[in-house]
Amino acid sequence: MTSTPTPASTLVQQTGLPVVVIGAGPVGLAAAAHLCDRGLTPLVLEAGEHVGAAMRAWGHIRTFTPWQYIVDPTAEKLLAPTGWTRPAGNVPPTGAEVVGGYLEPLADVLGEAVVRTGARVVAVTREGLDKSRTVGREQRPFLVRVQGRDGAVTDVRAAAVIDASGTWGQRNPLGASGLPAVGEAEAEGAGVLVGPLPDVLGADRARFAGRRTLVVGMGHSAANTLLGLAQLAREEAGTEIVWAIRGTDARRLFGGGGADELPDRGKLGTDLRSLVVSGAIEHHTGFSITGLELTGDSTVTVVGQTAGGEQRITGVHNVAAATGFRPDVAMLSEVRLDLDAGLDAPRQLAPLVDPGFHSCGTVPPHGHRELAHPEEPGFYVVGMKSYGRAPTFLITTGNEQVRSIAAHLSGDDAAADEVQLVLPETGVCSVSLPLTDDAATAGGSCCGTASAAEVPAQVDAAHAAWANGEARVGFATGVAGGRAAGTDGGLLPVTEVRGQASGSCCG
Repeated sequence: MTSTPTPASTLVQQTGLPVVVIGAGPVGLAAAAHLCDRGLTPLVLEAGEHVGAAMRAWGHIRTFTPWQYIVDPTAEKLLAPTGWTRPAGNVPPTGAEVVGGYLEPLADVLGEAVVRTGARVVAVTREGLDKSRTVGREQRPFLVRVQGRDGAVTDVRAAAVIDASGTWGQRNPLGASGLPAVGEAEAEGAGVLVGPLPDVLGADRARFAGRRTLVVGMGHSAANTLLGLAQLAREEAGTEIVWAIRGTDARRLFGGGGADELPDRGKLGTDLRSLVVSGAIEHHTGFSITGLELTGDSTVTVVGQTAGGEQRITGVHNVAAATGFRPDVAMLSEVRLDLDAGLDAPRQLAPLVDPGFHSCGTVPPHGHRELAHPEEPGFYVVGMKSYGRAPTFLITTGNEQVRSIAAHLSGDDAAADEVQLVLPETGVCSVSLPLTDDAATAGGSCCGTASAAEVPAQVDAAHAAWANGEARVGFATGVAGGRAAGTDGGLLPVTEVRGQASGSCCG
């Protein structure tokens, strides 16, 4: 016999406890704004010393998304009395500009009582219950264990928890099978590995100038680093660039050029393609890394398996691992998560964002219902972390996620269920076609309905809401296709074209 769980909104209203938001990035602070707007009490816990800590790490990188798709409307309303206005124009901001021009002012308005920095969440559970206890679980407050900057540990009681901690810092390994390559840990310990978005032309210039760097990955993080290295090579003699991908072609990253609805993304792919064709970048395709071997001359040899057998890339001073990200769920080990086995995304959301079968429009509007964990009412993972290992996230999508959740927690399910995204009526798409094909012939918009042969039944069923003819939502790249359409003999790329500077699509 099972009982009907107590709605999370009831616990919020009865206890008067705060709703804890983990992470003070764009989505976490938007969540706080929506909770305040609904008359609820948010408490944002940020592990970094400042808000937007992850975005600051790649602050030198320009996003692909114009300001209108980054700023949350409710946050904008909260900021308005201070005289703040959303920056005008269609030029996408850098990560640093988002932090300084939006996140910091928003945190100031929310106040120190709401936004607490230097507060790392190390665990989440239910007060007085471990994960194995079922009876009355939904009637207990959450207990959020927090480590302060001084190392002291305290417990915070919460009526609900919204995890917006993101995936930055949890990169995928270089190894082709989901595990670190043999010798990867040793190479990292020796300082050979660098993060996915080093500041090649700025703070990290000396590390790369006149040296040989291997960039691994098929997303826009890799593209940004490669373009930076190409500029450095024009300025510093002896700078060598090597690029390795697991797939047999890079057309999904090269994209649709002028047909891309995000011009900066289109230009990124076009510029990278020109560098590869010109020979300025040494390009290895179908290369699955199996090992890294340190040498005695401060370089590393990267060993990979290809269709033609083992291949070795020698004399590498730096390896930039732009292999995408995965969520860290260690702090949630006492939470009854309902995650998809493959993507580590909430089970009901996973089919909507699975990059394996999305040959066209990928981001239908979704809210509290798709993000719920049925056995843990009141707990949500949002933002980039909600997509698990899928690199298809949009900041605008995260803003809508937290709007829906805040409405639900306040008891307004009518508003919570009216999820929608105000984006171009097209689809976020990817491609897997030969490098020699002309990107300009890809065929314009890719928002037609995929055939039954292209989309597995469970994915098609997840998109049933689109059967009424509604346009699929996203930013078209100007090319068509998807992972499932690839014909590279199983050596599929590790990331989709939709990943960008921070590991997401557009923000």
